[in-house]
Amino acid sequence: MTESTTQATTNRSTTPTGSAFTEQIQRGWAERPESPPEPREAAAFAAERRARISAMHPGVRLVVPAGSLKVRSNDTDYPFRPHPDFTYLTGWGSDAEPDSVLVLEPEREGEGDGHRATLYFRGPAGRGTTEFYANPAIGEFWVGPRPSLAHVAADLGLATADLGELEAALSSEADALVVTGADAAVEAMVAGANPDGDMLARDLSELRLVKDAFEIAEVQAAVDATARGFDDVIADLAEATRHARGERVVEGAFHRRARLDGNTVGYDTIAASGHHACYLHWTRNDGEVREGDLILLDAGVEVDSLYTADITRTLPISGEFTELQRRVYEAVREAADAAFAIVRPGIVFKEVHAAAMEVIAAKTAEWGLLPISAEQSLEPDQQLHRRWMVHGTSHHLGLDVHDCAAARRDFYHDGIVREGMVFTIEPGLYFQADDLTVPAELRGIGVRIEDDILVTADGAVNLSGAIPRTADEVEAWMREIRSR
Repeated sequence: MTESTTQATTNRSTTPTGSAFTEQIQRGWAERPESPPEPREAAAFAAERRARISAMHPGVRLVVPAGSLKVRSNDTDYPFRPHPDFTYLTGWGSDAEPDSVLVLEPEREGEGDGHRATLYFRGPAGRGTTEFYANPAIGEFWVGPRPSLAHVAADLGLATADLGELEAALSSEADALVVTGADAAVEAMVAGANPDGDMLARDLSELRLVKDAFEIAEVQAAVDATARGFDDVIADLAEATRHARGERVVEGAFHRRARLDGNTVGYDTIAASGHHACYLHWTRNDGEVREGDLILLDAGVEVDSLYTADITRTLPISGEFTELQRRVYEAVREAADAAFAIVRPGIVFKEVHAAAMEVIAAKTAEWGLLPISAEQSLEPDQQLHRRWMVHGTSHHLGLDVHDCAAARRDFYHDGIVREGMVFTIEPGLYFQADDLTVPAELRGIGVRIEDDILVTADGAVNLSGAIPRTADEVEAWMREIRSR
């Protein structure tokens, strides 16, 4: 990545190369005193996670890359975000360095069955190198200073080593597993790894299904920041109605909050007004925001630890639902409430979806949209009500908005719900503008309500429950924000 970025700027570089310039730019810099920091809160939790994955793979080298910078266009990169498994095992979040690699090396014979953890990353190059001023990808003059090995070791409670030592460390023969898809160069160094596929990513996803106390607190912080972002959107709705691309006013208002109170957004914001709300992943956000329509806002703040919220509210742009909009909205809320009511340890995860679908089937049958009864539609070979809600009701949430994706189906969709799991509940109804199977007055109405749920010892807590949910609460919320 570094080499390609440097090459991309060669034909327009104006960096002086003469000895006089080199001597002048490399001298006259003050020393930077550095005192080791106290370990960050995440460090102790990350150590416990490393112990758990270590116990699952005794005698096997485990390699977890952070990943490298990814090109957006020519010599412009996307903002760096480390692989979630790397962050999970190190505690290094938005401040992580590209190309870093965590290696869990099995203890030598006679030293125990565990692993020695070492974090390899690119430390400071120093002002005496050309990298300092001439490398636009990683040079300090361009992107700012990198932390020292000692600083990161103290910060994360991990042994550290320079990235240049990684290849030699991985060259010795050992049974090895590597998380794939993050860094192809690292994968190539670990010859013969993963004889049975990406078992390491699978096992880490399954460990991540149950959140520890640190993770739960970080998700709650993300939810709280997201709530403030929703307030900001409501405050800017009138401004949004005055622009041809009012959805982007909404998107921008939320993004501002995400950058102020967190790292960024956890995923591309869906600001879907009018019939755009019927497109499940509408992220173009180039439409108008019109009085009388609904706007579906599906958005989440990602905090600096990289944990994200994922919340949806559907708002009446005028501040008040019409009778028909209210009927659809309250039907979706009833489905969400039915799903939440069954959440407790011991149920099967897919039962959450089934509970919501019972309400969706009943409502669409009650409104005369189904040619069969709700009970018949719920049969596995029917599912006619799913025309208006084709997506699932829940997914796990954490370091990824769709968290733990490498977990086996028996642990996820068909898995047993356990205390400490965090997942969404997000039913919806979407009547697309050209859907001739529904009355004309329903066409173009899309509603989704999504909350982030924590499973407790004897039930569940709605982490986003403080954000108004009922139609009456939403109208009162909008009146209160607009009166400020």
